[in-house]
Amino acid sequence: MAKAKTNYTCSECGAIATRWMGQCADCKAWNTMVETVIEAPGVNRMSQTPHRALAQTAPVLSLADIEAIDVPRFGTGIEEFDRVLGGGLVAGGVVLIGGDPGIGKSTLLLQALASLSKTRSTLYVSGEESGAQIALRARRLAVDAQDLKLQAEIQLEKILGTIADLKPDVAVIDSIQTVYSDALTSAPGSVAQVRECAAQLTRVAKQTGVTIILVGHVTKEGALAGPRVLEHIVDTVLYFEGDTQSSFRLVRAIKNRFGAVNELGVFAMTEKGLKGVSNPSALFLSQHDTPVPGSCVMVTQEGTRPLLVEIQALVDTSHLPNARRLSVGLEQNRLAMLLAVLHRHAGIAAFDQDVFINAVGGVKITEPAADLAVLLAINSSMRSKPLPRGLVVFGEVGLAGEIRPAPRGQERLREAAKLGFSIAVIPKANAPKQKIEGMTIIAVERIEEAFNKLRELD
Repeated sequence: MAKAKTNYTCSECGAIATRWMGQCADCKAWNTMVETVIEAPGVNRMSQTPHRALAQTAPVLSLADIEAIDVPRFGTGIEEFDRVLGGGLVAGGVVLIGGDPGIGKSTLLLQALASLSKTRSTLYVSGEESGAQIALRARRLAVDAQDLKLQAEIQLEKILGTIADLKPDVAVIDSIQTVYSDALTSAPGSVAQVRECAAQLTRVAKQTGVTIILVGHVTKEGALAGPRVLEHIVDTVLYFEGDTQSSFRLVRAIKNRFGAVNELGVFAMTEKGLKGVSNPSALFLSQHDTPVPGSCVMVTQEGTRPLLVEIQALVDTSHLPNARRLSVGLEQNRLAMLLAVLHRHAGIAAFDQDVFINAVGGVKITEPAADLAVLLAINSSMRSKPLPRGLVVFGEVGLAGEIRPAPRGQERLREAAKLGFSIAVIPKANAPKQKIEGMTIIAVERIEEAFNKLRELD
């Protein structure tokens, strides 16, 4: 009997090698090369067409002759979920949702499908739970799922047959790592199976107009498990963030071909499932009876939504040869850079101090507009003196000590004024042309100027 031909695929980056290696030659990851079958024995290779386009071939046209049409959307009935999706689901779109175990992926999708089933045909395919388990969850969440179709299956060909028979508007596959195809001999969850099953489901979505939502597992580092090509195939990638011990969940859009990325949806986990939070800024602000040292409130922009987040700093004398630098919710390398700017341009040295930075509420801030708030919080902790009550700041700090403007400065100021903040330290380029009622604007150009202005307020 002929032996099956195999190769080795990296589970991290998808690189292919003809022989096993301890380290991937492309991404340099260790012990990630997995054997996969590329040709089963006894199969006529000339009779197969394993590689097919995800969409039907279209004639070559001039871009000017193609009419630009807005993609129609339909809502899921969950406002925060629709916000992250860019306004709702798209017919023929493929959405990938990843997150830690138990964070609420299946709960959110069951609530969304139950709401959609009242007006549209829906299908929930579960590869990890039985129908009885999902029915128990639906009863616990008190959702009306009478019209929701459910199938407990992991074989891809049977799932595709069910989709062809029922022709649902929306189908959920929970999860893509449990689905396998008979065309491959590798185990479910392997690189080859995940890639092939995702490609087949995406092909069906594009050809039939069915909206497919895939649930993906994540690695211990928090990235989606499986080949990197999985995120390239789908149209939208959503990530669940937040601590499973907390009652709040954040859903962030990492990729969206039909809308803006970096949108953020905020949910609260309750006994009846995930509920959208209408005023998320209140979640990220600690309640202090009196101002405390090391606390500074900033306005960050998450997609189209401005959020107020409290940045906390703790500076303490180090008892180690190398002082520690630790940040939660912000980039640690940027903290080291900001400490160097603080010493060089403001004359405040922290080389013998342990510096700890935390963004309250578990939110992750990636934009550089948090720089000014971090430096003010560090200075406040070092002086053991709180910042003025009602102060809000934002602005990027450069290596030359200048404070650069942040995008959408007017929206940030309006959000802060709406929540009762009365003093704003902002970049000079973001100074509003018209006065904002109830708010004193302090526009600064350099970091030392910001410190001097705040000392005048003490």
